[in-house]
Amino acid sequence: MRGSCCLNRRTELRFRLLAISTVKSVTVKIKFLLCCCIALTLIVLLFSAASSTFVLCTNQTPSALSRFTDSRKGYSIVMNTWKRYDLLKQSIKHYSSCPRLESVHIVWSEPDPPSDVLLKFLHHVVKSKSKNGGHVKLKFNVHKEDSLNNRFKEIVDLETDAVFSIDDDVIFPCSSVEFAFDVWQSAPDTMVGFVPRAHWVDSSKGAGDKFMYGGWWSVWWTGTYSMVLSKAAFFHKKYFTLYTDELPTSIREYVAKNRNCEDIAMSFLVANATGAPPIWVKGKIFEIGSTGISSLGGHTEKRTECVNRFAAAFGWMPLVSTSVKAVDSRNIWFW
Repeated sequence: MRGSCCLNRRTELRFRLLAISTVKSVTVKIKFLLCCCIALTLIVLLFSAASSTFVLCTNQTPSALSRFTDSRKGYSIVMNTWKRYDLLKQSIKHYSSCPRLESVHIVWSEPDPPSDVLLKFLHHVVKSKSKNGGHVKLKFNVHKEDSLNNRFKEIVDLETDAVFSIDDDVIFPCSSVEFAFDVWQSAPDTMVGFVPRAHWVDSSKGAGDKFMYGGWWSVWWTGTYSMVLSKAAFFHKKYFTLYTDELPTSIREYVAKNRNCEDIAMSFLVANATGAPPIWVKGKIFEIGSTGISSLGGHTEKRTECVNRFAAAFGWMPLVSTSVKAVDSRNIWFW
């Protein structure tokens, strides 16, 4: 009995020692893993802080890029407006402070020319808001005919290759605009913008040559898009010439008659020229206007008709779908 008790005690002691050593081993391993995780997190944070955006091959920052004096290193804003002077003033006041902005061209299609009061106010705002000691040029492109095609007519005195096409009721932070400009510089032949839209084959029509237009919720649901709207997009100034000279006449006539879909027409034009999709840039949008064409009834149906008419005019569907989105990794934790 005594031997049996001693054996049991020895066995129990061995189990205790084994358990203690196992716990210590697991504790050491956990501490090691935690240290590795902390070290990896610090490395990622340091790398993120030191790196530039994903589209740049150098470590130049926007502040460094803004020191270029060549006008082609900057961009021009081409703003479409129509009898919303308060919105126009607010937009010009905001964008005039963007660092690499070279000039602002206002597309004016109203029957009366801009008033002296409006001209004086806008010139004062542009002069007072210009950054980095530069002087942003302000010009009005006055058109006799009221047509949505006017926003894409060639501008003879446009000094930059990059054009930021924007509506007067849409505002983005300058940091977002500057990042989108960086993205555009990596792919200057394509459209780079903030407002994605989609198209897809209408399977209910059977033949596969009929399409449907998809708004924002279609993009959100599927994660794919094939257009970025010209209400907030960068593109090369050469597309102004192509829009007038190369775009099928029937498309321009349809846009002028129906006062809609000029943005879809530009997306078709660029996709037809490049064979590539646009690039959607993530950015926070502030819509300061109260109403627009998209708020009217039957908007999606009308846009679907545009997509089908334009595809027929081109003889094929040039739009290319993609799921790529450009995100400025400096402003987010996870990307």
